[in-house]
Amino acid sequence: MNTPAESVPSPAAISCRGVTKTYGHGNAAVQALRGVDLEVRAGELLMLVGPSGCGKTTLISVLAGLLQRDAGECSVLDRDYLQMARGETTRFRGQNIGFVFQSFDLIPALTAAENAATPLLISGMQWHAALEQARAVLRKVGFDDRMMRSLPAELSGGQQQRVAIARAMVHNPKMIVCDEPTSALDSESGRMVMELMRQFALGSDRVLVVVTHDARIFEFADRIARMEDGRVTRIEDPPSRGHEPEHHS
Repeated sequence: MNTPAESVPSPAAISCRGVTKTYGHGNAAVQALRGVDLEVRAGELLMLVGPSGCGKTTLISVLAGLLQRDAGECSVLDRDYLQMARGETTRFRGQNIGFVFQSFDLIPALTAAENAATPLLISGMQWHAALEQARAVLRKVGFDDRMMRSLPAELSGGQQQRVAIARAMVHNPKMIVCDEPTSALDSESGRMVMELMRQFALGSDRVLVVVTHDARIFEFADRIARMEDGRVTRIEDPPSRGHEPEHHS
């Protein structure tokens, strides 16, 4: 908890102005983002909520550098993807960003520990050291040694979700972007995962953006951004911190 003397607003880790994204062309075009304005502060856990099809997943894909925006301005950790070369974008993502996909995207032939270690292995870490680091993170999400040796097909959906979350956190990135991280988890597992993510977001140089429909985890947010029709329509405090929208000067 910051003291009053330290309560200066954190700098923006993410800053978007007028961001647009359209899929397809002509009569088949679908405008997923219609001029998104959003700032996410360093040290913040921001949740993106809204109806299906409102642009949440497209927005976090743009923030993670998985999709290119069509127009507007977007700075992520003081960098602009459109000003990076292709290889530079890949390196930047690998060093700075963890992504939790709704579909898990685990590699079927690798064990849970090996899947969680993949960002470290890609970055060049030695196999043994990478596995040890992955096992340490998996323990934090409730895995024992037997589960760590299991292949994805031998794990439940909730267990696969936890492997995906461990993989996103294992390389200690500055930003984690999550698409429905608790959708396959029971209430107890969901709280455990969000407690871990909450601790991650408390780092002053880190930021966490979570897309969710799960009202059970709203209390873990610093702020909640509501999206409709491809735009961020308002920013709110989480329910446990009062129901009035947050006002900014």
